[in-house]
Amino acid sequence: MAISADLGHRLEDVVNRLVNSGRYNSKSEVLREGVRLVEEREKRLAALDAALAKGMADADEGRIKPAEDVLDRLEAKYKAMAKRNG
Repeated sequence: MAISADLGHRLEDVVNRLVNSGRYNSKSEVLREGVRLVEEREKRLAALDAALAKGMADADEGRIKPAEDVLDRLEAKYKAMAKRNG
C-alpha cells in the first residue's frame, strides 16, 4: 500500500540530501529507515515503561531496600574490586 506524506520543507531537504549524497538509493529507503528507527525506539520505550511499572508495583508491595543499604553494598563491592585489581 502506497503512503503519501507531507514532510515539510526541512525534512524534505534532509531526505533529498541523503539521497543526493548516495547514502540512500531512494526517498523511500530513507523513510523506511526512519520508520525502523522509530519502531526500535518505541520498543525500548515500551520496555522502559514495563520496567517502571514493575518497579512501582514492587514499591507498592513493600519489595524495596533502603537506598543506604544498597549504596553500602555497592561501595563495599567496588572497594573489593579495586583492591583485587589494584
